[in-house]
Amino acid sequence: MRPLEGLKVLDFCWVAVGPMTTSYLAEYGATVVRVESRLRPEVLRSAPPFGGNVRGPNRSAYYANYNANKFGFGLNMAHPQGVEIVRRFVAWADLVTENFTPGTLEKWGLGYDDLCAVKPDVILFSTSMLGRGGPHSRQPGFGPVLSSLSGMTGLTGWPDRPPTNPYGAYTDFIVPRFAIPTIIAALDYRRRTGRGQHIDISQLEASLHFLAPPVVEWAMMGREAERCGNRHPSAAPHGAYPCRGDDCWCTIACLSEAHWQALCGAMEQPAWSREARFATQLSRKAHENALDGLIAEWTQDWDAHDLMHTLQAAGVPAGVVQTNRDVVEDPQLAHRGHFVYLDHPEVGRHPVQRSEFHLSAAAPEHRSPAPLLGQHTAQVCRDILGMSDADIAALMQEGVLEDDTPLPEA
Repeated sequence: MRPLEGLKVLDFCWVAVGPMTTSYLAEYGATVVRVESRLRPEVLRSAPPFGGNVRGPNRSAYYANYNANKFGFGLNMAHPQGVEIVRRFVAWADLVTENFTPGTLEKWGLGYDDLCAVKPDVILFSTSMLGRGGPHSRQPGFGPVLSSLSGMTGLTGWPDRPPTNPYGAYTDFIVPRFAIPTIIAALDYRRRTGRGQHIDISQLEASLHFLAPPVVEWAMMGREAERCGNRHPSAAPHGAYPCRGDDCWCTIACLSEAHWQALCGAMEQPAWSREARFATQLSRKAHENALDGLIAEWTQDWDAHDLMHTLQAAGVPAGVVQTNRDVVEDPQLAHRGHFVYLDHPEVGRHPVQRSEFHLSAAAPEHRSPAPLLGQHTAQVCRDILGMSDADIAALMQEGVLEDDTPLPEA
């Protein structure tokens, strides 16, 4: 039995941070009903890459990666009866999840107090950019905005160039690692006390945990951290060095004197490595430009993977700068089964990233690919809400429920 089997989740999450969070729940056994509407399609449904390189609401592999194992339920929340359908779902659900701008659920009459009126022990999980309350809590935005607000963008890049955002919606990939243990804690509290609660996660505050050193440095010493490229404030050499081939690199990070001596040994002690200007970490930092240039001359004739293995064997922290192809073909990831391949009716065969942890007594399961928009509406209405086929058909006709019937061409 999987650890979350029997957990019932009504999922309003969208874009990246929310679906990533609920994907863990679905992978380990929870029944997750994903509420969407074709009137306002999920943002990731329009995000490439697309199956067959053809754009469509059911063809995004980005969306498919984070929504496997879920039921797709099409519901028009703009229709007055939409809220009543949700209330019926709340009576079934243990957990309701959402990552809308604060106030959205309340506008529908589905705030935490409203949900408790239907089911007193329900847990509501909410995550938003800045959390609830405060002068800016209703500010909308996406991951790149949070990367800037958190200070990450200001520290990313080269000292003589403008700030650079980390790749993609970087903070979206951070927050689920805080969200999952918080949800599990709330579920455990509910099991022990019979009481639910409202979880409110600020994505900004979660992201700040990854910037503790520079934040503390300013708070305690008034010293502002600056962009330094691939360098480290107290280590040298520390950077990405060119290798043989087109755009091939290997990182080397000597954080101690032992690392430096091991690197010198791997380089077979070139004369310059024994010069006084490279004798200590402080002197190497003082002559870092010259040091990086000399190391780059040595690395440029190496195959990047051969260099990495040679340095690692010598006791030097080193890693290839992998391409996307390298990652997909990585033997370590393959050994641990990180990528699971599923067959989707429109995306085709595609990889899904499974959870990054292994539970010795409970394996994850990928039962089904991400749903088509509204794919399971009728099934969910029958099996969970106990509705008759006639009632379902009537609500479809009225535009309350939506199925996976293709939209007419514009």
